[in-house]
Amino acid sequence: MPDTLEREDLFDATFLDRLRVLALRLRKRRQLMRRGSQSTPATGFTREFKDYRHYTPREDYRAIDWRLYARLDKLFVRLYEETQELNVHILLDTSTSMAQPFTEKRRQALRFAVALAYLALSAQQRVSLYSMSSGVHVELPPLRGQGNIEKVIQAVLKLKFEGLTDMKRCFEEFRPSRQRYGIIFIISDFFGREIGSATEAVARVSAWPGENHFLQIVHPEERQPQIEGELELTEVETGERRRFWLTRRDVQRYVETFDAFVENLARECAGHRVDFMQVGSDEPFEDRFLDLLARGSALSGGA
Repeated sequence: MPDTLEREDLFDATFLDRLRVLALRLRKRRQLMRRGSQSTPATGFTREFKDYRHYTPREDYRAIDWRLYARLDKLFVRLYEETQELNVHILLDTSTSMAQPFTEKRRQALRFAVALAYLALSAQQRVSLYSMSSGVHVELPPLRGQGNIEKVIQAVLKLKFEGLTDMKRCFEEFRPSRQRYGIIFIISDFFGREIGSATEAVARVSAWPGENHFLQIVHPEERQPQIEGELELTEVETGERRRFWLTRRDVQRYVETFDAFVENLARECAGHRVDFMQVGSDEPFEDRFLDLLARGSALSGGA
């Protein structure tokens, strides 16, 4: 499989069309949940013009549209919708294990990142993109407007997947703003140098303001490798090599350890109110993306 990805590898035309339809449906759902207002003091909200209606003496005269009065000689007030501005932060693990030896993991991760950005931008939310390796790196500053989706696609296509990810340091460095409600998606396999490094970092994530999601991307053979006998294995992130003689029982113990790692991470996330979802790199992207939205998020209009 080629080491580089093209735009077509992330989204084909058919899925982009379905994503646009989905974005429209979510937008209508959000509009039904909003209420018209003359003003709002709430931080993190913007006012979008909705319609006009006739002025009544009980209303604040400052709401009158005097330009319209000059044209029609009638008093109207402008109606607005309260639109909550969300800061959507997408953090992508760019360590070697996200691309080698299973390049399907990188493709799945990037498609989720771009799809989440598309929905947020189409809803006029602010989207920021970060990469995680030895630290957190800003790949795109906050963007707003659907026209910026091309910048997101080009940015993720340029990402280099190499080295180790220091999960603890990344979570310590990342400090989302407390000024506006945020939605944070961390897309990773959550493999660290130590098996419990991701689990230990969950507590720090739970202190971030807003809504936090862990999206774990794994390949089927990472959970249940199809190997047996005498082998030389290479750790893709450090280059370390070791020779093993693996029996079926050894492989089964590995599977049990891997499952325990995932269960512990999921349990820790649940205990700190962090949403956790695992996605196989071989699973249909569209189905799993809809599953993610169905779990409930301010991005999709859910609770």
